[in-house]
Amino acid sequence: MTLGGKTQRLCGVMSLLLLLAGCAGQLSSLPPLPQSETGPYRLGAGDRLRLQVFGQEELSQEYVVSDSGVITMPLIGAVDAEGQTVSELEAGIARQLRDGILVDPNVTAEVMTYRPFYILGETRAPGQYPYVPRMTVLTAVSMSGGFTFRAEKDEVSITRLVDGQMAEFRADPLDFVEPGDVINVYERFF
Repeated sequence: MTLGGKTQRLCGVMSLLLLLAGCAGQLSSLPPLPQSETGPYRLGAGDRLRLQVFGQEELSQEYVVSDSGVITMPLIGAVDAEGQTVSELEAGIARQLRDGILVDPNVTAEVMTYRPFYILGETRAPGQYPYVPRMTVLTAVSMSGGFTFRAEKDEVSITRLVDGQMAEFRADPLDFVEPGDVINVYERFF
């Protein structure tokens, strides 16, 4: 082999190594997924709720938390829901109804459907899926038809709203998914 051929081969190997180093960094450079908050579920845009106001059929119905984080109820109008627990929402609605509308309102709420999560990349059917409590990344992947043969199966990235800011994290297959998460399953290179 000539000196030019060795140099060309060395350059090819170096290029491949640089490419692989860059690809390996796409997940390893991300911070690990923080632990999910413990405690009651916090409402967000897209959640569907069933509200019951005892003795008030016109107020007892299903509501969807809007993109602006509110539900709109007859008699009281817009009610802030985003970031609140179901108990906090019940108390807030009862307080507003007590203000000159009803004497002693009894309000109950329950989440009928959670806002969806999204999965992208190397799954058989990427897209939007309904969230199920205590769902793991592996469960989410199985809902989207499973991994493709090219999928990186050991780690994914999850983009999540944390402290009011969207951030991307590295996650393992057994990490928990939250409503509104965007999961990205990357392609493996070998």
